[in-house]
Amino acid sequence: MQTPGTLHVVATPIGNLGDLGARALETLQAVDAICAEDTRHTRQLLAHFGVEKTLIALHQHNEMAQASQLVARLLGGQSLALVSDAGTPLVSDPGFRLVRAAREAGIRVSPVPGACAAIAALSVAGIASDRFAFEGFLPTKGSARRERLTALVAEPRTLIFYEASHRIEETLADLVTVFGPRHAVVGRELTKLFETVLDGDLPSLQARVAADPNQRRGEFVVIVEGAGEDADALLAEGRRVYAKLCEHMKPSQAAKVAAELTGAPRKALYGAEPG
Repeated sequence: MQTPGTLHVVATPIGNLGDLGARALETLQAVDAICAEDTRHTRQLLAHFGVEKTLIALHQHNEMAQASQLVARLLGGQSLALVSDAGTPLVSDPGFRLVRAAREAGIRVSPVPGACAAIAALSVAGIASDRFAFEGFLPTKGSARRERLTALVAEPRTLIFYEASHRIEETLADLVTVFGPRHAVVGRELTKLFETVLDGDLPSLQARVAADPNQRRGEFVVIVEGAGEDADALLAEGRRVYAKLCEHMKPSQAAKVAAELTGAPRKALYGAEPG
């Protein structure tokens, strides 16, 4: 009976090519083929290290169809590597369907760890890292994005988001609206030539990014401090003040004033049932 091959989940650099580990390189050299999110991008990476391998496109649009064929190759004794464009596969990238199909077929799935933008940013943020929630990319539409953020207002864990350059200003504005002056960090172009890590309260970070076009270029990780143990009490006090102010002014103005007085996020107050 044919011994199945192994599916290696291989992390690749998020910018600095020196971050490709020795075991990752050995694995990429040894496998029969490499499953890549963007074969053109991966081909450039492999060429840098002198690796010539068959590349198989595996992305969100074809993963379901490709998984069964790749599992058949693994069951036939081939070993495959799974990589994404940058960083650790499956972290806001395709691949989990293939991994699940391989595991269900009894195939060994082996991690080859390395760079991950979320963890890299968290390691230098100076924000509590014992408990955190990775939220990936927020919705692209403003209303849906604010709704998602509002649902996270009372989350006590540190929050980690990815964001693209063309949405970073809008996202920071929404974070200010929903979370208020909470402590945060914006990591940009991590491990690359123009790497920057900005920290401060959300309003000051929004202003710094808005004032400097260079801080709106590249790829971003945004880390926001968790609500803390007194989040519920803070929100309750904000809603109490908001309800009282609604007796004398419009709800939008009442939410603004209540947020300024109590420190509760305005977005979480506006529209709350008075009383």
